[in-house]
Amino acid sequence: MDGKQTGYAYGTGRPPTITSQDMIATSHYLASASGLDILSRGGSAVDACIAANATLAVVYDHMAGLGGDLFAQVWDPGEGSVRALNGSGRSGERATIDAYRAKGWSEIEPRGPLAANTVPGVVDAWHQLHQRYGKLDWSALFQHAIVYAGDGFPVSRKFRDYIAEYADTLRRYRETERTFFRNGLPPATGAIFRQPDLARSLRAIAEQGAQSFYQGELMHRIVSGLQDQGGLLTEDDFASHTSDWVEPLRTTYHGYEVTELPPNTQGIATLMLLNIIEGMDLPSMGDGAADYYHLMTEAVKLAFADRDRWVTDPTTIDIPFDQLLSKDYAAERRRAIDMMHARPAKEIEAGVHAVSAPGGDTVYMAAVDRDGQTCSLIQSVYFEFGSAFIPAGTGILLQNRGSFFQLDPDHPNALAPHKRTFHTIIPAMALHDGRPSLLFGSMGGEGQPQTQAAMLTRMLDFGYNPQEAIEAPRWLYGRTWGEESRSLRLEGRVPDGVATELRRRGHDVTMLEDWSDKMGHAQAILIDRTEGSLHGGADPRGDGVAIGH
Repeated sequence: MDGKQTGYAYGTGRPPTITSQDMIATSHYLASASGLDILSRGGSAVDACIAANATLAVVYDHMAGLGGDLFAQVWDPGEGSVRALNGSGRSGERATIDAYRAKGWSEIEPRGPLAANTVPGVVDAWHQLHQRYGKLDWSALFQHAIVYAGDGFPVSRKFRDYIAEYADTLRRYRETERTFFRNGLPPATGAIFRQPDLARSLRAIAEQGAQSFYQGELMHRIVSGLQDQGGLLTEDDFASHTSDWVEPLRTTYHGYEVTELPPNTQGIATLMLLNIIEGMDLPSMGDGAADYYHLMTEAVKLAFADRDRWVTDPTTIDIPFDQLLSKDYAAERRRAIDMMHARPAKEIEAGVHAVSAPGGDTVYMAAVDRDGQTCSLIQSVYFEFGSAFIPAGTGILLQNRGSFFQLDPDHPNALAPHKRTFHTIIPAMALHDGRPSLLFGSMGGEGQPQTQAAMLTRMLDFGYNPQEAIEAPRWLYGRTWGEESRSLRLEGRVPDGVATELRRRGHDVTMLEDWSDKMGHAQAILIDRTEGSLHGGADPRGDGVAIGH
């Protein structure tokens, strides 16, 4: 991975961002600017990501916010190893299968106060990250976000389009409608969008610390708002919440060590996918060829079959990590791939009670500071606009991550009190000779392991720079954004001949627009230690940018 240009024919022509001191890449330009300001003031990579995340909670709160969860990986030169933080919340004490069945529900509905049955973990995760790796004062990290919430920010076209698309959902709840609509209409592109309630919530967190969210007045407002509408979370649920430092899962790919968060995330799926394809000669296939898309799709089916069987709260099940991540097991699974014929997913053994994984909306960001600290961070409210429920006076959209729990008591992801649900969001890191070489990730539900594999193979196997790897046409196999289809979706820039050949091999191919939001919004930072430079890329499918000094 040397960051060299390749002249890739399907991209925008946008070059990668190249700097020498520090860099941050996020899914919105204002968030990247917030992070860059923190880096300019001597803040750490972790400080920059927290500040950027707080800004995203304002300018992209359909994807991220104070009501969601967070996962992060950090490499600090003082420690010399990757540390991972699980900042996802657990279900409340009253969140039981019987509680929903008593209401006549056979599954947890994805919107409304009853979908918000897990404690949001992001604020405590910020606190834990800052306590361990922060350099600037806590309050400094929220200055930009508070200004954007209180004074307003210009609405991007994508943000406006999301509000318009989900208008009916947002109008179901009074506070949500009041927040996102002006005179009954979504804000126009370029209109100044203000969220005074959210500004007050951010100011409370900045001045009083994370405890204001879990034990203070802000917590009381959230819980009261939920319970007034039949919600199940209690003050004790918030007061007992904590994030957890965990050991990342690891595998190798062509001499690079790739690290991911362990379950309850699907990071293990990326690692299994890489293990399966490592034994194939991708360069001889050619990127963008039918063989490439076919191989990646068939490998995804195999990896997802094991993911669906095993990924849930690891405290409730004994997950055989060594077997799932062994190269011998990958070789065994690889032999099941027929390069001329697509195998129906239903024919692949997935174990009992497989978990299906609809998608959600997420923001990914990465940062490198002047001291060499790196942070790969992802944050989400799950579906677009989460539960769509805002407790009065808070401005905080609560996530609906707990709607993914199952009401079947025999299901691996069955709802139970104090349990973490399956998470799709995964921040990735690749190391070479024990030091970070690539920070990468994307939003996009089931697409996240696939996009991570696409970016990594295109940089390692085909020599793309980060921007080219992000822009290259992507595929998506599986369900996402609540859809039930298991078709293979291709961006419109994939040649017709390739799509025809994939159909001939048995794939159910659906063509999407040239630059589809369904493919996620990816970011990446490549660290070139030979030249002492940083190469960053941001997804033109979103509003992101990579910037630095």
